[in-house]
Amino acid sequence: MGKDLAMDDNNDYEVVIIGAGICGLATAVSLQKKGIKSVVMEASESLRNITGAAITIHQNGWRALDHLGVADTLRRTTIPIQSCSKGCLRILLTRDILPQYDNLHELTVLPGLCSERMVELDGWKQQKSSIKGETRCLRRKDLIDTLYAALPPATVKFGCKLESIKFDSKTTKSVLQFNDGSFIIAKVVIGCEGGTSIVANFLNLKTTKMFPFCEVRGLSNYPNGHSFDYEFTRFRKNNNLVGRTPIDDKLVYWFCTQPLIPGDERSWEDPESIRRSTLALLNDYPQEIKKMIEIADASSLSFSHLRYRSPLELLTGSFCKGKVTVAGDAMHVMGPFLGQGGSSGLEDAVVIASNLDQKGLDHVEDAFDLYVKKRRMRVVGLSVQTYLTGMLLGASSSLKKFMYFVLLSLLFHNPSGHVDYDCGGV
Repeated sequence: MGKDLAMDDNNDYEVVIIGAGICGLATAVSLQKKGIKSVVMEASESLRNITGAAITIHQNGWRALDHLGVADTLRRTTIPIQSCSKGCLRILLTRDILPQYDNLHELTVLPGLCSERMVELDGWKQQKSSIKGETRCLRRKDLIDTLYAALPPATVKFGCKLESIKFDSKTTKSVLQFNDGSFIIAKVVIGCEGGTSIVANFLNLKTTKMFPFCEVRGLSNYPNGHSFDYEFTRFRKNNNLVGRTPIDDKLVYWFCTQPLIPGDERSWEDPESIRRSTLALLNDYPQEIKKMIEIADASSLSFSHLRYRSPLELLTGSFCKGKVTVAGDAMHVMGPFLGQGGSSGLEDAVVIASNLDQKGLDHVEDAFDLYVKKRRMRVVGLSVQTYLTGMLLGASSSLKKFMYFVLLSLLFHNPSGHVDYDCGGV
């Protein structure tokens, strides 16, 4: 931190973004397109473009990336999940998936929709459903690198781990203290540093909650090409869920979601320990799944407890105070069950810049109030749907499955409607 600030003549900044993850970098790019200069303070010593494996982007996320001006570059790094090219796709739904139906029904999905397949390994039943619009799986590294490259040099300052934030009533600015004892003064602060955000704490947001699940993620490379269809496939057995999505003709992203075991003492830090534990967990899964984990790039393997911010807090919480606000996971960390965590952060970035440009830096409070007003019900809806979807996937009894399905059906008549959202232009 000290060496970065030593190159500056002063430590007084206009717009400071905390965190150089997806949302933080996207916010800086979005502001830049509006002619608003910002600086991004990142705790790591270098760009965090290795962790996280990959991210699924639905059509609402691609709209945001189009607004940011980086979508075409990213489209060249991945192949879209293919749509139905001829006629229509027939779907088989069975009683233990949708209990209120008769034993077997057939539904029709219109052409032009992307394909998603659920394979129930207990009984080898399959269910196909549709994903609306453009859907692609991106390596997180490609997304981070592309956003970073879109910024002017020295926009991101590394080794800047925020320790505290205080409000100076005399100047109406924020004093940001870092862990090496250095500090800066900022007129505007946007916290994008994830679910354990210091800025969120400053706004008196509650600690995020933990799902009863944890997840392993990885990338597997097939030098001679893989034989998988370009669809998002999920394999479920014994409350374990494995997801697989091709990124291109050689690279595949996968995850393994499993129940959280209290007091679990297995080592989840070392990549090879993650691999061994995952293979042991999926010992009775198909050979193609086990092979995918065996050949996974060790540097891509990660383990995480899945966390979320309560929908009630999203509905009632204060997400801005004066000229300080939060975005991305710092605001609305959610489970991965809709694939909307990253895309909703991209939406935040576009809306923040639009409102700051509309209201001007002399009226930041009005801009942030408008930002929160625009985003609140959007993220509440995503959070509720994500929570219920995750609990449905992890439900161990037919009664619980039925209960969560009924709630989803009542609250979300169009289950894929969340991808229709357009955050607006930059």
